Amino acid sequence: MSSAHIGYAAMLEQFGPIEVTDYSAQAEAAGFTGVMAADHFQPWVPRQGQAPFVWNVLTAIGARTTGDLGPGVTCPSFKMHPAIVAQASATLAAMYPGRHWLGLGAGEALNEHVVGGYWPEGPERSARMFEAVEIIKKLFTSGHTGKEVKHAGKYFTLETCRLWTVPEQDPEIYIATAGPLNAKRTGKLADGIITPGAAPAKIEMVLGKFAEGAREAGKDPDTMPKILQLHLSWAPTDEQALANAVLEWPNGGMKFDKGDIRSPYHFEQMAKLVRPEDFEGRMVISADPDAHRAEIQRYLDLGFDRIYLHNVGRNQSEWIEAFGREVLPKLSR
Repeated sequence: MSSAHIGYAAMLEQFGPIEVTDYSAQAEAAGFTGVMAADHFQPWVPRQGQAPFVWNVLTAIGARTTGDLGPGVTCPSFKMHPAIVAQASATLAAMYPGRHWLGLGAGEALNEHVVGGYWPEGPERSARMFEAVEIIKKLFTSGHTGKEVKHAGKYFTLETCRLWTVPEQDPEIYIATAGPLNAKRTGKLADGIITPGAAPAKIEMVLGKFAEGAREAGKDPDTMPKILQLHLSWAPTDEQALANAVLEWPNGGMKFDKGDIRSPYHFEQMAKLVRPEDFEGRMVISADPDAHRAEIQRYLDLGFDRIYLHNVGRNQSEWIEAFGREVLPKLSR
């Protein structure tokens, strides 16, 4: 058995750039390995209160830590063209060799509608994401070959250009998905998969489709990273852990697709309907570190290589210390 790769999920919806950089450094000192940072233009609800630019924050975190770094996830489709995502990613990888990975997603209106235009349904958003992967890979290659590239696709145009600043080794591209069709395409086209916590049957289905797609592309899924982002609520008492979930992360109890909702103020109105029982089966809410350890270990046993933890409360330092002492040393893969 080997030590588990348990990283810190730096939630930019909740914490400003300096504060979240400090927490990331604290997490590494406590035994967390690596940082996943959320790319948000707005928080889910106004109470969360923050939304700094993910690439600036990752750059700062990289200077204070030594582990892996990934935007988990960013959308290369609407508010940023795939070419800009490729440039940002290549630059970060050049600054921190061997540490940066690129997590991509199909996008949510909360973050992407800000530039205006038609907001498409899910299948088109996914199609745009996979076309964006093609462009990003072309640009990564262009920096090494010195040959300019171009693209004329269904959704994107890239005029003749190349990247000029690139790392020796390109960042691996991971795609965030929780559905079977995208999971299979992810196995074919990406280097790894990111998915949120879910029931074991759903996790097994998603990872199974990912493996199926990888094998069809001639790849070994057992060697490809499988990454989980896991939300939880820990506090010194069960009552405080529950209050933190309801007040700070009500979106975790919303049992509907959130991809088309544009405003934190709309989410705020919906949050008034969230009740404590809505979190059941969706998030461990407990003062008992062993309850959280068992949940994390369950996902490791399902085959995940890396898990990035997000404690939904504001009590980050207290939680980091407690988990570094009582949870991380007991996890194995």
